[in-house]
Amino acid sequence: MSIGMRNPSEQLVDLVRDRILNGSVAPDRPIRQDALAAEMGVSKIPLREALARLEEEGLLVSQANRGFTVRPLAAAEAEEVFALRLTLEPEMIALAARQADAAAQQAATDLLDRLYSLTDRQGDGVGAFNRAFHLALLRPAGRPVTYTILERLHVLSERYVRKHLEPLGRNERANEEHRELLETWLARDERKIAALAVVHIGKTLDDLRLQLSTDDNR
Repeated sequence: MSIGMRNPSEQLVDLVRDRILNGSVAPDRPIRQDALAAEMGVSKIPLREALARLEEEGLLVSQANRGFTVRPLAAAEAEEVFALRLTLEPEMIALAARQADAAAQQAATDLLDRLYSLTDRQGDGVGAFNRAFHLALLRPAGRPVTYTILERLHVLSERYVRKHLEPLGRNERANEEHRELLETWLARDERKIAALAVVHIGKTLDDLRLQLSTDDNR
């Protein structure tokens, strides 16, 4: 799978990030840089640069004599990431609901339709479309600094969202909550959409607390 020539550095970061987020690269196992570089058709130098970028994003950790490994899921990180989302996201989504134009509304609607389809078929890419949908509800707020922070938080959230969706029935609940979020956002009900965001993020965190605590006790 050789990457194209347009913005190769950014493409490489995106490709490796996607593998980490979809679970293709296992936590705590060293990344085989030679094999990965050969598969992607790049040299080890730009690959190492991409891995260093992803370490800055909080997805990887480097250790002497081990190289880069994927950071394991951790209850403390989940608490911090979702607490920050709870602080920033409700106000941002309310502002975005007020300011979204027809194109932004259609984009969010299309993303939810795609997310529904993938969830129903248990297809690949659910995490990525979940992230894209949530960011589509935030982007029209017109606050680029806050959006950039939330974009990074959603990247860090994605592996935890995958963990959260593992138990049976969680996908259906998530779909229902997403549909209510979209309908309220499209109606420009700022107070209600902010409240729904708090509930949606809070429920995910509550579930993760239990799941990660159970994993730690095994």
